Amino acid sequence: MRHMLFASAAVLAFAAASSAKAEEGMWTYDNFPIARANQTLGTNIDQAWLDRVRLSSVKFGGCSAGVVSAEGLVMTNNHCVSSCVANLSTPQLQYNETGFTPRSREEELQCPGASAEILTDITDVTERVQKAGAGLDGQAYTQAREAEAGRIETEACGDDAKIRCQVVSLYRGGQFKLYKFRKYSDVRLAWAPEDRAATFGGDLDNFSFPRFAIDAAFIRLYEDGKPAATPTHFTWNPNKPTEGEPVFVTGNPGSTQRLLTQAQLMTIRDVVLPLDQLIASELRGRLIRYSEEGEDQAFIAMDPLSGVENTYKRGRGRMAALIDPAFMDQLAGQETVFRRGVAENEALSAEVGDPWAVLAEVQPIARELYAPMALLEGGTGMGTTSVAGGSSLFSWARAIVRGAQERAKPSDQRLPEFADSRLSGVQSGLFAARPTYPELEQIRLEWWLSKTREWLTVDSPYVRTLLGKESPEGLSARLVEGTQLADPAVRRALWEGGLPAVQASTDPLIQYVLAIDADARAVRTQWDNTVKAPTDRASEQLAAARFAVFGDAVYPDATGTLRLTYGRVEGTDVPGQRIPAFTTFAGLWDRATGAEPFNVAPKLLAAKDRIDPNAVMNMAVSSDTIGGSSGSPAVNAKGEIIGANFDSTVLTQRNAYGYDRNVNRSVIVTTQAVTTALRDVYGMDHLIAELGVDAPKAAPRRARR
Repeated sequence: MRHMLFASAAVLAFAAASSAKAEEGMWTYDNFPIARANQTLGTNIDQAWLDRVRLSSVKFGGCSAGVVSAEGLVMTNNHCVSSCVANLSTPQLQYNETGFTPRSREEELQCPGASAEILTDITDVTERVQKAGAGLDGQAYTQAREAEAGRIETEACGDDAKIRCQVVSLYRGGQFKLYKFRKYSDVRLAWAPEDRAATFGGDLDNFSFPRFAIDAAFIRLYEDGKPAATPTHFTWNPNKPTEGEPVFVTGNPGSTQRLLTQAQLMTIRDVVLPLDQLIASELRGRLIRYSEEGEDQAFIAMDPLSGVENTYKRGRGRMAALIDPAFMDQLAGQETVFRRGVAENEALSAEVGDPWAVLAEVQPIARELYAPMALLEGGTGMGTTSVAGGSSLFSWARAIVRGAQERAKPSDQRLPEFADSRLSGVQSGLFAARPTYPELEQIRLEWWLSKTREWLTVDSPYVRTLLGKESPEGLSARLVEGTQLADPAVRRALWEGGLPAVQASTDPLIQYVLAIDADARAVRTQWDNTVKAPTDRASEQLAAARFAVFGDAVYPDATGTLRLTYGRVEGTDVPGQRIPAFTTFAGLWDRATGAEPFNVAPKLLAAKDRIDPNAVMNMAVSSDTIGGSSGSPAVNAKGEIIGANFDSTVLTQRNAYGYDRNVNRSVIVTTQAVTTALRDVYGMDHLIAELGVDAPKAAPRRARR
């Protein structure tokens, strides 16, 4: 559905207002505004530049990364490899404390279950997916579109294990694109600093600036047991960045909600964020208490605690945005302009109807169902609450049970995550050897069971099925103590044995998931029929209207897929966020107190006399980023990598709902800081040589006082 561009006075006013925020937008690579970016930044990039940057950009789990050598070397954030570091560590050998510093490629270690991908092709499949759902309602509408997406993926990729295909929904159903990725299933850790070097300042400094963190790490892509050939890669720039210089950030921002209506945003504000924040704060407290029991407990809790604290603080920033009258008035004004543009075009108005009213009618249902859906099933697309508190054992059990049930059906009749085109990803996560810690697993399960009982109430039939006559404490202990799913061989045997093996299993966690799964599926079906399907259909109509009113000069919400944003190296000077553009190693030494969390990592501190105090550690950039952008390469106009995004400021969390150039700042670790760490702190000479950095003449050591 396409209409001629309609421009009323209101639309022109909207366009004029938007021009003041020229850096706004997480753009897809097939619709990047090259001319606008060049005009804004004074650069001269072209399509060939875009192609090189895209083919040098990497998706790594929930993070981003960039290829920096012809032999598969990739830079990302240290916090993006934290799970790998934890999986490779033991209480006796903690790489988070010592850093992971192999002296050669032969010492690089495989990250269990990790994979990395490079986007190679984008194809428009909108007409095919939308046609599949035409004339259908409820779950039939959702399932038909998902099934068609699965068929498209299978047709495009087949059984090639080195390629992954994904049909991506953009503009909340306005477009569907087939993304084809080059997949690397053998990813090895090549370097990670001491954790304290990457997390200096801890939770106090999280989502803030100034920052003094070397939040960087290197992984390497392997193929057939050898480093992968990656002839297209970023050129490493070890030099000091310049304030005001243009910067492009390429990565996979997780999720934004800028295209939501005011009614939908009120549900996020009133229902989703309060639930997510309240229960996350309790999990945070339980993990802190556990970490204080001893050194082993602190090691076990470190990575999950960091993740919960990050999620909780991000939620605080988003809540602050949704209760900010000025910010919300700005978003409401944009919606008013959009609605007026549709109303003034009679043909368009008649064709799209009133999707705003449809979405408003869905909200009472979404508000009622959010808690049971989030707690029992997950996958709402609205919040961050995870089923079973993120328990690995429970996640494996559900994958095994549902995988067995779904694989007994034709691919196009399954839950979409178990379609033939997606099974390899499920198996990869299921078969990987990862350490599990029973006490941590019990904390997660106990917390989830107690919070579900609290939010859904004791009398809920869901809770009665979930707990029976047991307590959260007793049930979680029984399940964790009795299960054998920590053994990857057991998981593999159950998966390969299919439904007969699962039904015959005496594993208590398998039997528990079998017992509670009908309720979770029922909640999901209700959600799909009454919330997801009508929301998707109305969102598709809104997208068509948006294209008709504004043309294709609009960008989609972030969806965890590759995007390119741009801005400049600069600080801010607004109340609540007056920050400089740079921090240096001299600032680190000044900020250090010797006490947690402002204690400098031992190896970094020992190298103080070898480090140029004026070398830039971190910089602020006005690019448009969000969670999931972690590890995103920061690239200059020459296509050289000059840093990696690792954070943003707390005021930037409003970026989920709308861009505000006055406060929006991405926090970047510079390649100058990473070069300094590799060369002067950790002695990673082979990586320095691979990056093409000339070894400087030895600097004289300063006399100690």
